[in-house]
Parts: sequence; structure tokens; C-alpha cells
Amino acid sequence: MNTIKTMLLMTLLGALMVVCGGAVGGQEGATIMLMMALVMNFISYWFSDSMVLKAYNAQPIERAQAPELYDLVAKLAQRAQLPMPKVCVINSNVPNAFATGRNASHAAVAVTTGIMQALNYDELSGVLAHELSHIKHHDTLISTVAATMATFISYIAHMAQWAMIFGGGRSNRDDNGGALGALFAIIVAPFAAMLIQMAISRSREYEADKSGGEICGNPLYLARALEKIDDYARNSRMLQGATTSTAHMFIINPLKGSKVSFASLFSTHPSTEERVERLRQQAGEMRLPAR
Repeated sequence: MNTIKTMLLMTLLGALMVVCGGAVGGQEGATIMLMMALVMNFISYWFSDSMVLKAYNAQPIERAQAPELYDLVAKLAQRAQLPMPKVCVINSNVPNAFATGRNASHAAVAVTTGIMQALNYDELSGVLAHELSHIKHHDTLISTVAATMATFISYIAHMAQWAMIFGGGRSNRDDNGGALGALFAIIVAPFAAMLIQMAISRSREYEADKSGGEICGNPLYLARALEKIDDYARNSRMLQGATTSTAHMFIINPLKGSKVSFASLFSTHPSTEERVERLRQQAGEMRLPAR
């Protein structure tokens, strides 16, 4: 059901791009936006993993550099019936992690040095299992494409805003229609895109939590890890270099440490409390001790 919901939301996001283009530039604008959507999806598919890893300076490692981490990823990947992903480390004291890659054969798991220090072995296994679940269910590709389209819609909104300021809102078409179209592109489209992206990300986080709990063998490992990471995020600084366009990729929203309340109100992540409660219920269904 969640997969169907995600595909419908992705379709809606693509349609919103076309409508946004049409509102600003008529039929020609809609056609351009449709072509841009196809180009962006192509670029996201082939290059999203390398772009994101480079943006956070995530360095690939070999087993000799961090044998415990490397072996844990290998063990969990085997349990999840996945190829061994690339293992990367981000030099940051902020505990967090993410996965990226267009498919299981071209995937990477990145963790910060802070998360390796903050969590014990079991808790780290819960986090890594969650990220491997994203890879297994192709969430890394879906969320990246969604974020790319949502970001581009925001750019179009800024362009339309400047066009109106300098008189571009008036066109050969009916002035009122052109103005209304520009207002739609400036106000409604970016907000709708953000809500759609948020809905896609949140539904996938719940699924990754559930599947991650199964992969690591105990959902409570992940529940405890989420509580620790969330507490740090609330009471410390945000992850350096974190942006709204990539925040959805992390296990906990890396912008929580930001003073920007808007980012927290419209988070791409469900509340940690709700996620932890679901994991505890899952542990109960698996008849695991509550510890």
C-alpha cells in the first residue's frame, strides 16, 4: 500500500512541475518543464549518490580502517540479502547516517564519526539496518528524485517572483490569467511540492524502521538509537553542510539543531516519539523483552 501511495505522490509531483511551468509560460512552459523533469530524473538516477557523498565529504573506507563498522555492515547486508554496499565515513561529531545509490548494486552507507562514538554495537546495528532497508526498497532513488523535483519547483517560483517584480508577470495572454499563474507558481506550487516530498519521505521512514528492526533482529536497538540521536539533534548544533534538499536522506533530520522553526514544522521525518512507539510495538509482537 505504501509503495502505491509513493508512486502516486511521485506522479503528482511530476504533474505539479508541468502545471507550474504552464502557469508561468503557458503550453511552451509546460513542455519545457516536462522535458526538465525527464532530464532531472536521468541525472538523479545516474549521479545522485556521488553528488550527495561529495556534498558531505563522505570518505569511502576499507575494512582495515574500521573493521568493526565494516564487518557489521557486511553481516547486516547478508541478512538483508543485499550486495555489500560502499561504506563511507563523515568526519563530524554530530551523530547521523544516511544511505544513497540508484540500486542495491550501486549503493553506499555513510555514517558520521559522531554516531560511532555515541551508539553501542547493538544501537549502531539498528541504524545500519534501517539504512540498508532504504537500499533494499529503492527508497534512496525515490527520495532523491522527489527532492530534485521539489527543489526545481522552488527555483521556478523564485524566477516567477523576479519576473513579476520586473514586469514579467504581464504577457501576451490575459493579464489577470498571467498574474494568477505567476502567483500559483510563487506561492502554491512550492508549498504543495514540499508537502508531497514530506509525505513520500515520512511513509518510507516508517517502512525502513520496521524492516530495519527485522534485519538487525531487535527493533529496540533502533528505538534506543533514535532516542539518542534525536536528543543530540535537539540540544546541539546541526550537521554542517546540511540542506533542506538532502535532509530527508538522514535517519534523523539533520536540521533539528537549526534555529529555523519553519524547517522543523515541515520536517521530512515523522516524530521520533511516534517512530520509537511503533518500534516498541513491533518488538512486542516479536515477543522480545522490553529492554
